[in-house]
Amino acid sequence: MEPGRDLGGENVNAWVRTMAELRQVFMEFHDAKFRSKILERGLLDFPAFIGGKEVFLCWEQDEEDVEFWHDLDTGYTGREPL
Repeated sequence: MEPGRDLGGENVNAWVRTMAELRQVFMEFHDAKFRSKILERGLLDFPAFIGGKEVFLCWEQDEEDVEFWHDLDTGYTGREPL
């Protein structure tokens, strides 16, 4: 039997590889302090530097691109355009 073709075959092995890749992506988001602020609303913050200052870039579900940022302590109400 060829390596990678046991117990489930090619489809199962491809699925397991995909899940491992997704786990890695999620861990990178976690390590980067990526934050889902309000899941139902689709509000996401993630860290960045603007002018040497650490801030959060802010994206909301219906926005086409990331167009706003805010200070670490101000939240959504402190959003400023990029």
